[in-house]
Amino acid sequence: MADAIVFEDFFPAMVDKLGAEGFMKELCNGFRLLMDGEKGMITFESLKRNLALLGLQDMDDDEVVCMLREGDLNGDGGLDEMEFCTLMFRLSPALMKSSKNLLEEALVTEM
Repeated sequence: MADAIVFEDFFPAMVDKLGAEGFMKELCNGFRLLMDGEKGMITFESLKRNLALLGLQDMDDDEVVCMLREGDLNGDGGLDEMEFCTLMFRLSPALMKSSKNLLEEALVTEM
Protein backbone atom coordinates (compact mmCIF):
# COMPACT_ATOMS: atom_id res chain seq x y z
CA MET A 1 0.00 0.00 0.00
CA ALA A 2 2.88 2.38 -0.60
CA ASP A 3 0.72 4.33 -3.04
CA ALA A 4 -2.17 4.80 -0.60
CA ILE A 5 -3.11 8.41 0.10
CA VAL A 6 -4.20 9.18 3.63
CA PHE A 7 -6.91 11.81 4.09
CA GLU A 8 -4.63 13.98 6.21
CA ASP A 9 -2.55 14.60 3.09
CA PHE A 10 -5.50 16.50 1.63
CA PHE A 11 -6.47 18.71 4.55
CA PRO A 12 -3.69 21.32 4.29
CA ALA A 13 -4.31 21.61 0.55
CA MET A 14 -8.05 22.01 1.19
CA VAL A 15 -7.37 24.80 3.67
CA ASP A 16 -5.09 26.54 1.17
CA LYS A 17 -7.75 26.29 -1.51
CA LEU A 18 -10.90 26.97 0.54
CA GLY A 19 -9.60 29.15 3.35
CA ALA A 20 -10.42 28.49 6.99
CA GLU A 21 -14.11 29.29 6.71
CA GLY A 22 -14.61 27.21 3.58
CA PHE A 23 -12.71 24.30 5.08
CA MET A 24 -14.83 24.37 8.24
CA LYS A 25 -17.99 24.41 6.11
CA GLU A 26 -16.75 21.31 4.28
CA LEU A 27 -16.03 19.54 7.58
CA CYS A 28 -19.57 20.39 8.72
CA ASN A 29 -20.95 19.03 5.45
CA GLY A 30 -19.01 15.82 6.06
CA PHE A 31 -20.50 15.57 9.53
CA ARG A 32 -24.04 15.98 8.18
CA LEU A 33 -23.38 13.31 5.56
CA LEU A 34 -22.36 10.78 8.23
CA MET A 35 -24.75 11.67 11.05
CA ASP A 36 -27.97 10.01 12.12
CA GLY A 37 -30.60 12.58 11.17
CA GLU A 38 -32.87 11.72 14.08
CA LYS A 39 -30.16 11.82 16.75
CA GLY A 40 -28.14 14.72 15.29
CA MET A 41 -24.87 12.88 15.83
CA ILE A 42 -22.68 10.28 14.20
CA THR A 43 -23.65 6.96 15.76
CA PHE A 44 -22.25 3.48 15.32
CA GLU A 45 -25.15 2.67 13.00
CA SER A 46 -24.86 5.83 10.89
CA LEU A 47 -21.10 5.45 10.54
CA LYS A 48 -21.40 1.76 9.69
CA ARG A 49 -24.07 2.59 7.09
CA ASN A 50 -21.83 5.20 5.43
CA LEU A 51 -18.43 3.48 5.52
CA ALA A 52 -18.46 2.91 1.77
CA LEU A 53 -18.66 6.69 1.22
CA LEU A 54 -15.35 6.93 3.05
CA GLY A 55 -13.78 4.01 1.22
CA LEU A 56 -13.76 2.06 4.49
CA GLN A 57 -16.36 -0.61 3.73
CA ASP A 58 -13.99 -3.35 4.94
CA MET A 59 -13.83 -2.05 8.52
CA ASP A 60 -15.13 -4.48 11.12
CA ASP A 61 -17.40 -3.48 13.99
CA ASP A 62 -14.56 -3.25 16.52
CA GLU A 63 -12.71 -0.77 14.30
CA VAL A 64 -15.85 1.35 13.93
CA VAL A 65 -16.32 1.38 17.70
CA CYS A 66 -12.66 2.40 18.17
CA MET A 67 -13.10 5.22 15.66
CA LEU A 68 -16.10 6.54 17.58
CA ARG A 69 -14.35 6.21 20.95
CA GLU A 70 -11.37 8.15 19.62
CA GLY A 71 -13.51 11.22 19.03
CA ASP A 72 -16.21 10.84 21.70
CA LEU A 73 -15.10 13.47 24.19
CA ASN A 74 -18.28 13.58 26.29
CA GLY A 75 -18.78 9.80 26.51
CA ASP A 76 -22.27 9.69 24.99
CA GLY A 77 -21.34 6.99 22.47
CA GLY A 78 -21.52 9.20 19.37
CA LEU A 79 -19.87 12.20 17.77
CA ASP A 80 -21.49 15.60 17.73
CA GLU A 81 -20.34 18.17 15.18
CA MET A 82 -17.67 19.70 17.43
CA GLU A 83 -16.27 16.28 18.37
CA PHE A 84 -16.16 15.29 14.70
CA CYS A 85 -14.32 18.48 13.69
CA THR A 86 -11.93 18.14 16.63
CA LEU A 87 -11.19 14.54 15.65
CA MET A 88 -10.49 15.54 12.06
CA PHE A 89 -7.99 18.16 13.23
CA ARG A 90 -6.36 15.72 15.64
CA LEU A 91 -5.92 13.17 12.85
CA SER A 92 -4.11 15.69 10.67
CA PRO A 93 -0.74 16.68 12.20
CA ALA A 94 -0.26 19.47 9.68
CA LEU A 95 -3.60 21.01 10.69
CA MET A 96 -2.80 20.71 14.38
CA LYS A 97 0.31 22.82 13.79
CA SER A 98 -1.59 25.42 11.83
CA SER A 99 -4.88 25.36 13.78
CA LYS A 100 -4.03 28.59 15.62
CA ASN A 101 -3.67 30.39 12.29
CA LEU A 102 -6.96 28.90 11.06
CA LEU A 103 -8.77 30.03 14.19
CA GLU A 104 -7.38 33.55 13.86
CA GLU A 105 -8.39 33.70 10.17
CA ALA A 106 -11.90 32.48 10.96
CA LEU A 107 -12.29 35.04 13.73
CA VAL A 108 -11.13 37.87 11.47
CA THR A 109 -13.60 36.73 8.79
CA GLU A 110 -16.45 36.76 11.33
CA MET A 111 -15.72 40.36 12.38
